Amino acid sequence: MSVQVLASVMNSSLQNIVDTMRIDSDAIIINQCDCFAFEEAEYKGHRVRFFSFPDRGVGRSRNEAILRADRDICLFSDEDIVYEDGYADAVEAEFERNPKADMILFNITVDEARRTYNITDRRRVHWYNCGRYGAVSFAVRRESLLKSGVTFSLLFGGGAKYSNGEDSLFLREFMSKGYRVYTAPVTIGREETGESSWFEGYNEKFFRDRGVLYKYLYGKPAAVMAIRFLLAHRDTICRETGVGQAFAWMRDGMREE
Repeated sequence: MSVQVLASVMNSSLQNIVDTMRIDSDAIIINQCDCFAFEEAEYKGHRVRFFSFPDRGVGRSRNEAILRADRDICLFSDEDIVYEDGYADAVEAEFERNPKADMILFNITVDEARRTYNITDRRRVHWYNCGRYGAVSFAVRRESLLKSGVTFSLLFGGGAKYSNGEDSLFLREFMSKGYRVYTAPVTIGREETGESSWFEGYNEKFFRDRGVLYKYLYGKPAAVMAIRFLLAHRDTICRETGVGQAFAWMRDGMREE
């Protein structure tokens, strides 16, 4: 069993990425820039392939990486992730521990204000709690992923029409096709806080986009799930806007055609 990091980056270089992310496994890096290029190198005994494309959108770049993946386990990532020593071994160990798992979600340490989850035990993920996990926590068996036919949405996420949510939609669709997703209380890396390519604050666009996402993610229970989300985060994301106004904007997004 082997792990392969599939990372989406912007205007970077192979050497910079493998150094700053502390890559210690095979990797496929999709670099969003202004040209077409390809570079390959051996790094710490592992094969790293670096593809540059002028196209934009995190969903598009993740899909490009999936098309080129050729190892057993795909570990999705971004350029602001710094991995812990032994992360690949830790991921492999969890899949060996749980042979039923098609995908396992891991902890990535983030700033407290941005944290949406903290895995403390091993359990199966369900439709009603899949919206809290980011793609950088996903490790998936390549064989299961290819059989599922699931790809990342081009409408949601950095560089797309709607600012985020491609990871939640990906996870929900994967599970809806009968594939099993579990959590593991194992931290494999941390997020280095920097300038986001999509986040501009908890403003009207943030909540409207979230409403559109919830419509596709939850269907009829979208409004109930929106209230649940806002109440759970009322002291952070609703601190300035207020729960009432935030829900009104989310409801507008749910009604968008």
